[in-house]
Amino acid sequence: MDEQNNQYNNFNQENDEPRTDFSMFRREENTSDYATPDYTVYYEAEPKKDKKKTVRVIALILVCAILSTLCGFGGSLLADKLFPEEHSPTDTVIKQSVDNNKNTGADKYSISDIVAECETTVVEITTETVQTNLFMQQYVSEGAGSGVIFSSNGYIITNNHVIANSSSIKVRLKDGSEHSAKLIGTDVETDIAVIKIDKTNLHSAVLGNSDKLVVGELAIAIGNPLGTLGGTVTDGIISALDREINIDGENMRLLQTNAAVNPGNSGGGLFNSDGELIGIVNAKTSSSGIEGLGFAIPINTASKVATELIEYGYVKGRVTLGAELVEINNMIDAFRYGVGESGLYISQIYTNSDAYKSGLKPGDRIISANGKTISSEADLEAILDKCNVGDVLNLVVSRNGSEQNIKVTLSEKTSA
Repeated sequence: MDEQNNQYNNFNQENDEPRTDFSMFRREENTSDYATPDYTVYYEAEPKKDKKKTVRVIALILVCAILSTLCGFGGSLLADKLFPEEHSPTDTVIKQSVDNNKNTGADKYSISDIVAECETTVVEITTETVQTNLFMQQYVSEGAGSGVIFSSNGYIITNNHVIANSSSIKVRLKDGSEHSAKLIGTDVETDIAVIKIDKTNLHSAVLGNSDKLVVGELAIAIGNPLGTLGGTVTDGIISALDREINIDGENMRLLQTNAAVNPGNSGGGLFNSDGELIGIVNAKTSSSGIEGLGFAIPINTASKVATELIEYGYVKGRVTLGAELVEINNMIDAFRYGVGESGLYISQIYTNSDAYKSGLKPGDRIISANGKTISSEADLEAILDKCNVGDVLNLVVSRNGSEQNIKVTLSEKTSA
């Protein structure tokens, strides 16, 4: 051992480092062969914590936090009462709209939700019509369109031009079943017709209010475009209200939409964001370079006409001349009817009608009515629309090359 210490001392001296004395770590040798070294271990004592004092401090902190929160909330309420925050005009309008239940045109349901609710109310219509060609040969022409279930007991509303002059009408429901339909009534002026199938418990459309529509509101058309694509759904908006459109000589006030409609959509439904029926699709306008424009009869007009057709078979309050008219404006028609001038002619007189009683005859050409020149059926209809039952219509007609003045007392129109 002395030799080892001497070596270590020499090492330190050679490196000019202070000499370390290990004598303090040296223990006395025990002469006993089985003696155990005497080690003593010391641990620094951990200071004891006052648990009661800690709990009191935590409780005090929590109480302060709660009191601070309550004071802040109360102060906020007091500030709102004393200094109410000003709201933007937009916020006010939205709140008023909700409170007053006004229609803002905002979409309430997804398109898929609306379709799921409405698609079973729209039907496919196919027709057969007997027609005559230039060679007086008859043939059967097939047509197709759409319709909307108006009542659960089988009444269906569609367009007059879809079923006009049809000898056979068939209806296909959403479930694929086919049913024969009978004609209940038609109205040429509004292009509305009502047919009926022998079936009950149908899912009928929920009627909306077309008077409350706004431009820009969602519009969904469901119909049978091309007569082969039943149940087709297209969406768009209400593009304009109260459009005056002339269709087949009839002046109509229609809804305009950019929802795509095609031949076969006629008679189908136009629905709003609530899934309510707001119009009956009846026309499309398109041309090269212009996107197609769709039109629909407002449901307030269509439903009123349909209800009267179901109840009376005609629209009450309308006047009639009591005669069938034909408009001749080309050489082929002039040759067919054996006349030499274009214009509006009387082709048939109803027996016991006011026209018959007044002395009008088939072949008479109407020159004027109530002092206004008449050249088409639309001209005469415009005048009749302003007349009431019992009014006297002053006509000037051409008969066998001479003009005659004839007065006709107008009666109520009780058939299409």
